[in-house]
Amino acid sequence: MFLIEREVFHKKSQKLTREIALGMTSRPAEQANAQRLLAINRGHWAIENSCHYIIDWNYDEDRSQISKGNGPENMTRLRRFAAGVIKMFAKGKTSVTEKMQQLNRNIRLVFDYLRMTQNSIRGVTPSLKG
Repeated sequence: MFLIEREVFHKKSQKLTREIALGMTSRPAEQANAQRLLAINRGHWAIENSCHYIIDWNYDEDRSQISKGNGPENMTRLRRFAAGVIKMFAKGKTSVTEKMQQLNRNIRLVFDYLRMTQNSIRGVTPSLKG
């Protein structure tokens, strides 16, 4: 068993809270020292923050009612693909949330980003567009 104490800053409320997490591991004692367990825990949260948080926050995936067959896995893959494309076009200048709001307000941008319209193809001469 192990215990991790952490402080969490909530961006929305601007509040700092303290959390205590208890855990249990099946690792043998020689692989379960404090530094190793902390590294494993931090690695988990790094993944959670980078991908899952974006998907949960922007797509409200945790409340999805898709539950049959391969539907949940397929939707997760589509959401991850979309989040990846949005992150690529945001280029760190805007957040994924801001970029999604821009795209929601202007569907034409979606097609331009995906290079699905003739106007979005750069460097093509007018004679080749026809």
